[in-house]
Amino acid sequence: MDAPGRAAQSPDSLEFTVENVEKALHQLYYDPNIENKNLAQKWLMQAQVSPQAWQFCWVLLSPDKVPEIQYFGASALHTKISRYWCDIPVEQYDSLKTQLFSQIARFASGSKIVLTRLCVALASLALNMMPEAWPAAVSEMVRVFQEEGGGVDGRARCLALLELLTVLPEEFQTSRLPQYRRGQVRGALGQEWAAVFPLLQQLLRQSDSPGFIKAKVLKCLSSWVLLDVPLSESEGLLTESFAALRDPELFDTAVEAVVNAISQPDSQRYVNTLLKLVPQVLQLQDQLHQAVQSGDMETSHGICRIAVALGENHSRALLEQVEQWQGFLALVNMIMFCTGIPGHYPVNETTSSLTLTFWYTLQDDILSFEAEKQALYLQVYRPVYFQLVDVLLHKAQFPSDEEYASWSSDEKEQFRIYRVDISDTLMYVFEMLGVELLSNLYDKLGRLLTNTDQPASWQHTEALLYGFQSIAETIDVNYSDVIPGLIGLIPRISINNVQLADTVMFTIGALAEWLADHPVMLSSVLPLVLHALGNPELSVSSVSTLKKICRECKHDLPPYAANIVAVSQEVLIKQIHKTSQCMWLMQALGFLLSALPVEEILRNLHSLITPYIQQLEKLADETPNPSNKLAIIHILGLLSNLFTTLDVTRQEEEGEGAPPAKTTPPEPGPNPVVVVLQQVFALIQTVLSKWLNDSQVVEAVCAIFEKSVKTLLHDFAPMVSQLSEMLGQMYSTIPQASALDLTRQMVYIFASQTDHFSPIKALFELVTSVTLSIFQQGPRDHPDIVDSFMQLQAQVCFWFLISFTFSSLSLSL
Repeated sequence: MDAPGRAAQSPDSLEFTVENVEKALHQLYYDPNIENKNLAQKWLMQAQVSPQAWQFCWVLLSPDKVPEIQYFGASALHTKISRYWCDIPVEQYDSLKTQLFSQIARFASGSKIVLTRLCVALASLALNMMPEAWPAAVSEMVRVFQEEGGGVDGRARCLALLELLTVLPEEFQTSRLPQYRRGQVRGALGQEWAAVFPLLQQLLRQSDSPGFIKAKVLKCLSSWVLLDVPLSESEGLLTESFAALRDPELFDTAVEAVVNAISQPDSQRYVNTLLKLVPQVLQLQDQLHQAVQSGDMETSHGICRIAVALGENHSRALLEQVEQWQGFLALVNMIMFCTGIPGHYPVNETTSSLTLTFWYTLQDDILSFEAEKQALYLQVYRPVYFQLVDVLLHKAQFPSDEEYASWSSDEKEQFRIYRVDISDTLMYVFEMLGVELLSNLYDKLGRLLTNTDQPASWQHTEALLYGFQSIAETIDVNYSDVIPGLIGLIPRISINNVQLADTVMFTIGALAEWLADHPVMLSSVLPLVLHALGNPELSVSSVSTLKKICRECKHDLPPYAANIVAVSQEVLIKQIHKTSQCMWLMQALGFLLSALPVEEILRNLHSLITPYIQQLEKLADETPNPSNKLAIIHILGLLSNLFTTLDVTRQEEEGEGAPPAKTTPPEPGPNPVVVVLQQVFALIQTVLSKWLNDSQVVEAVCAIFEKSVKTLLHDFAPMVSQLSEMLGQMYSTIPQASALDLTRQMVYIFASQTDHFSPIKALFELVTSVTLSIFQQGPRDHPDIVDSFMQLQAQVCFWFLISFTFSSLSLSL
């Protein structure tokens, strides 16, 4: 045989023999050449599924082999049994079973990884034979390993049996059994629980059972309960599992066993057992409090998981036991303690986040009862949910500035996500508590800001505002009578912190719709927003808030327009904000200018974009390079975003597929956007002439016109002819998908208009001809063009269909 390196290079020429397998394994584990390792692994995978595997796998399990070789032999056995069961003759089932029992007994005192693979192989064998060919398989496993003999230590036999019983349900979960067989085997395994339960209970109750045996028992229990073992039938083991929680060495496995058992969907049928579990969970409170006081996060986390699993999975079943309401309320309060567990998430604790879903579930269950029963539960649980709001807002508080500065970026991001989860929970809780929640928050904030004797920490103020923001972002608060008071309180807040300032901005933004209905209050908050625009640390919050105000309140903003434009121009010139925020700011200005008279729009546009046009003229004269490319794309992006929202008329959708129509007649004269585009058209052509090879620049140019067409609709008409001509020239020179997308928009809006049909038709014919020539050369190199072209064709087909339908209707009339 060739040397291992050469052998791996021509795997097809090698026989699947013991010698070759061992050499390939040596190469896989010890050859430093990664290519040789990959070749060896590929060959070994082929060997594992070969017919010869039945011969070499048993030899590889010989006692004189190293564990790596033995492991491969055991894995090969499992592969053959699990994936090629149909190849095994029926008459060989029993001998295969006997051999596996023998090998497991031998490895009970040997390598643990090999033992596990052999157990998995026997588990797969049992699943394939059950129930007809191997009835009472589990009972036989227990009997075989409990028998004395074979020179195997009793404790080793016990561990091997527990390993086998543990992997059996796990193998069932991942097995490739046909669906009809899965049902049969699951039923057979369920009946076998009667053989497993006494063994596990005996081992847990024996005072002389060592800790590692009890840990294996608990792991075995965790595995079996996933088969939907009736909760009532594992009640005794669950009691022993609760007792094991007092042993630090068994704590983690006991938690998994209890959580898995009570989380099974079928367990809600066993209400009596669930009621017995409630006091056992409540008895863990002393251990929970001790763990919290000592900073034992693992213990507090595990106990919280148990309480939440019981409450979250069975809240409705437990709520319906009205005579036991005090016990369930005590469980709810225990979960409340876990929600408000001391410390800052995620640095000092990681437990509180586990509980949030429970509060959703409990609320849904309460509100799903009929009116009379619901009213009864609301009497009890509304105060609990008001307490929950206080707890959540406390948990949402930022730590001290010094402590927060010491956090890693990952911890800060986890805390941000945690606050978003709290925000979602508060929004959901509003459904139960209603406007009284807003009043409650407002009263607390008012007391906080007006208490001169004891100045509030910024963290407390920020958290209360965050509560308002969470609700106002998604809930209609226009009917609330506390919002005017809140708007009045905001200017009284002493903002000396970035996080507080951010939340103030986001809160104002969340109230933009309310401000549109109460424009008199704009003067209270707009100065704060404009002032924040100059702070780069408040970039996202201030710009997004201004955009929301300009969108919702644009018809009430003309008195403030000059100031807004001036401040915005200043921050844009100073380049305070990142590119994305600059784009948002231009969108905000588009909304703002839309509500002004055309003359004022043009005047503001002139002052706003002239500096950028001058800069673009200079860039157009320069030799293309990466630096001026980014500047060109930035300027084109600013213009695109401005024209996206600058609309002097309102739009309403008519019907699906039909172009939207303007509902408010425009002022006489050309549209301001068209005026600007006509003025810069020649400049844009100059830019294109130098950058036509660059898809990003072409895309940015097309975006200006595409967004303008979408916004202006038929008001864009004066530019149809020259834009069609430019598009045709662009696409003929260097075809790009963005040009096709713009063509599709032009067809969508203007193809049905007689005055513009001719240039649109010419453009469509040109791009179709060019694209078909590309297809002849090979469309696979241009997937983006293929996609955009097909969308264009679909649009044209739709237009023809609509036109034909309307023509037919006209003829019939």
